[in-house]
Amino acid sequence: MRTVTVGTWKKLVPLLALFFATLGCSIAAVAQTIPSGAAIDTEVGKIMSRTHANGMAVAVIDHGKVGYVQAYGIRNAKGDPLATDTVMYGASLTKTVFAYTVMQLVDQGKLKLDKPIKDDLDNSLPTYGPDPVFPDKYGPYKDLASDLRWEKITPRMCLTHTTGFNNFWFVESDQKLHIHFDPGTRYSYSGEGFIRWRQTENAKCELFVKLPVYDSYPSSGMFCSRK
Repeated sequence: MRTVTVGTWKKLVPLLALFFATLGCSIAAVAQTIPSGAAIDTEVGKIMSRTHANGMAVAVIDHGKVGYVQAYGIRNAKGDPLATDTVMYGASLTKTVFAYTVMQLVDQGKLKLDKPIKDDLDNSLPTYGPDPVFPDKYGPYKDLASDLRWEKITPRMCLTHTTGFNNFWFVESDQKLHIHFDPGTRYSYSGEGFIRWRQTENAKCELFVKLPVYDSYPSSGMFCSRK
């Protein structure tokens, strides 16, 4: 199988869609014919100009082998050039890696998608303080003390964005964490949902100790420790 993966500094998803569209072919067609490096360079230039993207990186992987890698534009406000070895902020692209690993553990019988996350916590979620490394980003769980609906949240709800949380607590008008609808009843994109479950003890230890990214997460020891 042939795939084209794209990493970008700004507006990744729109760029990815535009990349396939401007090549004048469907994803299925891309799977049959890999464009040349020159063609990719030309289209990337058009995309960056059209979307005002500061930087973009492209990797073409053909049958498991890297066929083409190129970086374009700048990587910071100082104007330093983006390079092929520049470490870029993955943001929510990591949700795909997380979800893929979760499903592997589900297949192995190590995780149950419909088991409430409260069962994997040593204490009630509202008793946990904010993340010690990123206190202004993750937490405050105490806001859920009066809303027991958090106890119904399962890994499946976290993965499918049906927890009831907003994307993040800090976008709320009162800067508090809220459950806006009964968990599992509707869809609403939420980074909070992924964070809530990642920080449950079993999920966190099982997943992140097995991944190379574990040691790069400063908050990895907040809810569990490596054994």
